Amino acid sequence: MSKKISPTEAAALMEKSTLFVYEAMRRGLLEIGVAMQMPGSTRWSFSISPSMLASYLGISTEELFKRLAALRERKSVC
Repeated sequence: MSKKISPTEAAALMEKSTLFVYEAMRRGLLEIGVAMQMPGSTRWSFSISPSMLASYLGISTEELFKRLAALRERKSVC
């Protein structure tokens, strides 16, 4: 299983919208990783830290990966 967490997956785990995650990270209001605007571009890149997201959710990193695996399993079944 990939340990990389997308903004969409983080949003689902937080029970928030993906737009909330993007905007809050851009504004520095949600400290679960890094949001960077690419130089000379209007595009942004997002990197979500599993340990920071787990801390935000108040769970262990191990529990985060269990929930992430279940989320990915549900997505692959649909």
